[in-house]
Amino acid sequence: MKVSNNCSVTNLEPYHHVRLIEFVLYNLIFFFGALFNALALWVFCKMKKWTETRVYVINLVFADCFVICTLPSMAYLLWNKSTRDELCQFIEAMYFANTVVSIYIISFISIDRYIAIKHPLKARTFRYPSKAALLCGLLWVSVIIGVTLQLWQRHAALCFQKDTTAPATLSLPSIFFIFTPPLAILTFCSTEVIRNLKRCLNANSPEEKLIQKAVHIIYANLIVFLICFLPAYLGVLARFIMESVGATCFLLQVMKNFSSMTRCIATSNCSLDSICYYFVTKEFLEALLLPKPSTEKTDQIHPLQTHTC
Repeated sequence: MKVSNNCSVTNLEPYHHVRLIEFVLYNLIFFFGALFNALALWVFCKMKKWTETRVYVINLVFADCFVICTLPSMAYLLWNKSTRDELCQFIEAMYFANTVVSIYIISFISIDRYIAIKHPLKARTFRYPSKAALLCGLLWVSVIIGVTLQLWQRHAALCFQKDTTAPATLSLPSIFFIFTPPLAILTFCSTEVIRNLKRCLNANSPEEKLIQKAVHIIYANLIVFLICFLPAYLGVLARFIMESVGATCFLLQVMKNFSSMTRCIATSNCSLDSICYYFVTKEFLEALLLPKPSTEKTDQIHPLQTHTC
């Protein structure tokens, strides 16, 4: 079954009520995201000691802030069905580049947390603020170059519209390179760290409550990541299948509406990350207030607490 020219994903538009919900959600995400990220940035800039956690989280804050800054313009461009001019291309590059950076920094934090808990001796060699800063710098440069080159070769009539000339098979690399590796890393590292922490609980650790909080935060971070990003990339996969085998206009219209909503859900991650900032700061302050005799044990627990975002 072939898809008619008038029923392609690029020609169809989301329903009016879907566009209205999309417009409202982007503005709400902008409001709460700007508030929470500004607070997180203020808190972390007040901390005097540079650690791997602080390097990663500040980079994550900046990536989220850049995404948030694009949301008012993005909502306006989508609502008005604006053409893909220079402003649109700049907003597209800002949005996609910083979203990818945010996803990969989350995976970096998971790896750093895994090394600190599972391999504490090797952690002394690998875990340095300077190395974390270098890794983040390389990530920024590579993602910006990659996204800029991809968007420069993109051909679309409207802003944030699917490329009209790119074959459907190009959707698969985006699923693999952008989402699959971070998802695998986050799942593996979180599972291993939780397993290790539960062994500590069985050992009647004096910091039992602190460890339990860490386990809950790790679970929450993994769930938030899946809720935010998994629907969007399943949508990309579904669109690839529909365009490959052909689909009715109704299914393509449903896919268009679904893609618009999942993009909003994925964007909400830049606000939900602030929950991680809260717990990082909260556990950091609790660690400082622990009695002096348990300082060494606290230092062993603290890295996992400050690396749970």
